[in-house]
Amino acid sequence: MKERLLLVDDDVELCELLGDYLRHEGYEIDYAHNAADALKLLEGSHPYSLMVLDVMMPGQSGLELLQQLRPRVQLPVIMLTGRGEEIDRILGLEMGADDYLGKPCNPRELLARIRAIRRRSDQSGQQTEFPQQPVELHGIRLDPGLREVRVAAVPVELTSAEFNVLAYLLHNAGRVMTKAELTERVLHRPLTAYDRAIDVHVSRLRQKLQRAGDSQELIKTLRGEGYLLVQEAQ
Repeated sequence: MKERLLLVDDDVELCELLGDYLRHEGYEIDYAHNAADALKLLEGSHPYSLMVLDVMMPGQSGLELLQQLRPRVQLPVIMLTGRGEEIDRILGLEMGADDYLGKPCNPRELLARIRAIRRRSDQSGQQTEFPQQPVELHGIRLDPGLREVRVAAVPVELTSAEFNVLAYLLHNAGRVMTKAELTERVLHRPLTAYDRAIDVHVSRLRQKLQRAGDSQELIKTLRGEGYLLVQEAQ
């Protein structure tokens, strides 16, 4: 069965351009040109594998729609943003988007981002490089097979990107992982200039762990180097 994607953008011509390209690559495509129509489709009978969502739309914006959907809807989302609108990109990631792409976007690059997100969303975990056995450290238990994280037995709901960031940090505890390394392993793309995606995913991961009862600052930022999950308890 073909995967079905939802493209949400008020630019009808762009939707048709991207849709035609993605259909040629084997996807089923539905369109919505405003937030209200997108909600109707999301509540319909067709399950979607991923949504491509424009930030700026008339009426309810893409950011407002994303905020409305999270956390009850875990559908992977790629935000389309203006080339220079870094604040929109950061806000989108903070609200639960999986990745972002500047407009006007290249259909081939969008396809690459979609495939990367679908790989890391694969529940089988076969596309990951970290071990598939459960790991536990500092009261955090991560089970790759179940895609489950608990802090002191309290379940923590993470996006696929946040889950994989934590998995790589846990399995490399005590070692600095650079932003470039995490971007390539988690987002399956090279780190680019002014790219804040991994920073935001790490920030959200810290917040969720703390809300679940992790009072220690286990994930350290090493300026100019990357991130490190401490190996010894503080």
